[in-house]
Amino acid sequence: MRKTEKGFTLIELMIVVAVVAILAAIGYPSYQEYVIRSRRVEGQSLLNDASARQERWRAQNGEYLTNGTASDIATKLKLAHLEKSENGYYTLRVTKAADSTDGGYTLTATRSGVQVNDLKCGDFMLNATGKKDMVAGTPGTAALCWR
Repeated sequence: MRKTEKGFTLIELMIVVAVVAILAAIGYPSYQEYVIRSRRVEGQSLLNDASARQERWRAQNGEYLTNGTASDIATKLKLAHLEKSENGYYTLRVTKAADSTDGGYTLTATRSGVQVNDLKCGDFMLNATGKKDMVAGTPGTAALCWR
């Protein structure tokens, strides 16, 4: 009687490797896009938090905080991570709105670190009236990126 061999043939092993490679080639770019998209939420959250704190500051002090460095303003507004987003993917900038009669502000979340590689959506903007937009010259539209 002959013993039967147990195990895989080289052909079977190569088929499995090919299938895994195809799945990885399809799955990895989708995963990368998901990660980049999830980081955008961090920038939007930074702007929404800063905006809410600006409104609270105005209610207590009669004006928006627009003078000083982003770090000084973030300290006065008591932002959790100062002028950076939670994981540092965005940096906050505060400017006085040029077209505002009430001393309004414009908040900008500028990409930093690995988020600079986000080529679909650029830097986010939010002003005192609640208008959400993208910084001119950066990719993306408000409808596409602010969702």
